[in-house]
Amino acid sequence: METIQDQQVNSTGTKQLFKNPILEKLTRSHFSIPLSILTAISLFLSYWAVAEIQFAMSTFVLLFITGFFSWTLGEYFIHRYVFHMKDDKKWKRAIQYTFHGVHHEYPKDKDRIVMPPAGAIIIGSVIFGVLWLIMQKYAFAFVPGFLMGYVLYAFVHYAIHAYQPPKNFLRWLWIYHSVHHYKHPDKYFGVSSPFWDYVFNSIPKKKND
Repeated sequence: METIQDQQVNSTGTKQLFKNPILEKLTRSHFSIPLSILTAISLFLSYWAVAEIQFAMSTFVLLFITGFFSWTLGEYFIHRYVFHMKDDKKWKRAIQYTFHGVHHEYPKDKDRIVMPPAGAIIIGSVIFGVLWLIMQKYAFAFVPGFLMGYVLYAFVHYAIHAYQPPKNFLRWLWIYHSVHHYKHPDKYFGVSSPFWDYVFNSIPKKKND
């Protein structure tokens, strides 16, 4: 199986990942479906935090905002160390390609830009479970912000691949992510924010750009 660095980029087209039609269908989705599901979950958890747990609004807002911006760090580590993990074993190459490599090979395949509903629900549930074990009731205010951070990231990621760059200050996001896809797949791991690329030095020197 090809590594991300070895793949030829196809500006259009798609690829079948599974022979089983049900499994194949589960790898595809219109971007609005998982984002709507996660937004609904975030709203429910927010309601529970305020109405049932009865957090003070200031406490809820602080935890929500902290969760929202914490996603940017999660985004960076997932993209760098899971989606671009060292592919020194066959099972790692399989995971890397299925979850992200195929996106690098076919970056314009709109059905695979955003995590499909099944994956989003499973991963979201695991994240909530882990954070609940750590934070207990405070997870009901932190996780909604974290999920909405993901929703914003996913929307930005979809827009970058599905639409032409805008003629305004957001244009740099398109350029930034394009460098990751087409020139430096081992750099520029931030999508919604470049902040952690600067912190963890995953931006190539100017002379290499």
